[in-house]
Amino acid sequence: QDLMMPKWQKLQKGNPCKMRYHNITKDDMLNGDGLRAVLWVAGCTHKCKGCHNPVTWDIEGGIPFDEAAKEELFEELKKDYVSGVTFSGGEPTLQAKALIPLFQRLKEQNIHICIDTNGSIWNEEVEELLKWTDLVLLDIKEFNNVRHRQLTERSNEQTIRTAEWLEKNGKPFWLRYVLVPGYSSFEEDIRALGEHFKNYHMIQRVEILPYHTLGVHKYEAMGKEYKLNGIKENTLEQLETAKTLFGEYFNTVYLN
Repeated sequence: QDLMMPKWQKLQKGNPCKMRYHNITKDDMLNGDGLRAVLWVAGCTHKCKGCHNPVTWDIEGGIPFDEAAKEELFEELKKDYVSGVTFSGGEPTLQAKALIPLFQRLKEQNIHICIDTNGSIWNEEVEELLKWTDLVLLDIKEFNNVRHRQLTERSNEQTIRTAEWLEKNGKPFWLRYVLVPGYSSFEEDIRALGEHFKNYHMIQRVEILPYHTLGVHKYEAMGKEYKLNGIKENTLEQLETAKTLFGEYFNTVYLN
């Protein structure tokens, strides 16, 4: 049975309280409110076509977060957070059990915690982690499940259920939507998303993230195929059209 497990599940089962991360960036203004420190956690379930950060996909990559490094990492985050700390990746909820003690320590210092997640993982540890989180950046890659699978090879059903949990439990969140031409730019899908979420009270804002090719060189360096070759970056007209569509359903819409 273990042979059939994905690598991330084997790692969790064998060493559930260790975490791996890639780096910490400082003075970040794109991942949550204000000026933040961002911890980029290793491991991802989606591996989206066009992802700008493929170096974080491998859950066994990056720097080990063990007992020896725990205090040093905590002090580094505490020192540089300014407005708060954001956990991104990768997919941070893959390592929820290891992150819970770090979240608890940050909250003891009244540090604002934000987590950027695709919402695809759900278990008791993820639920506990979210209870210590102040703000969730929920990445919905596509509302149409068939097209979502074309982008990520995974269903979006748990992502939608995660949004429902956030709403039910009074947890503030932002919807983040990457506008990929020909993959997630369809008016009918944006309208379907809007109809589904328009009455949610915990959605503070919607962020439209333009598709870009800034990460293509990373694929070349890693010897990986970039699967969106030939897809052009959004035009200003495409972005404004999407913003207008989202604006029909949500009061606060931003182009990130």
